[in-house]
Formats: sequence, structure tokens, C-alpha cells
Amino acid sequence: MRRFPYLYTSNERIVWRFAQANQMVLLTANRSMKGNYSLEQVIREENTSTSLPVVTIGNTDRVLTDTDYRNSCVDRLIEIVLDIDDYGGSRRLFIP
Repeated sequence: MRRFPYLYTSNERIVWRFAQANQMVLLTANRSMKGNYSLEQVIREENTSTSLPVVTIGNTDRVLTDTDYRNSCVDRLIEIVLDIDDYGGSRRLFIP
């Protein structure tokens, strides 16, 4: 992201559009679903059958403290990336 410093201050709609335009999968923590610019609202309004999913870690605290949970997240993320064509239009995927 260092090449794109404006993304640090952009709203979630701009970040989601940027990721889709550049064929990037967003990896997020579980986020708020409130507001016109919440990531959930953006996905509901702009997702298409070819959109890449947003991958959401269900419990970020556990990722930092629980090795088994972290490994489960990594394993699931690898599965998703390897089969990314199967997930077009899926909106959001929660891991693990």
C-alpha cells in the first residue's frame, strides 16, 4: 500500500473500487455495517457476479494470540485464493 498512500485516508467505497479495478482481494477484520460508506453497504450496492470477495477474519484478537486459529485462517485464505474463480460475486467470505 505504500505505492498508494491516498488509500490510507480514503473511504471504504474508494478502497473497494480500487481493489476491484486492480483484481485485489480485500482482507479485513470484522467491520461495522453502518453508514452509506460502510464496506457492507458498498458491497451490497456495487457487487457484481465478477466482483472479487472481501475476506473477513472473524476474530482478529485470536489471530494475534491463538496459533491454531491463525493457521486455520491461513489455510482457508490459501484455499480461497487457489480457487478464486469459484468465488466471483460472493460478496464476503468469513474465515476460518
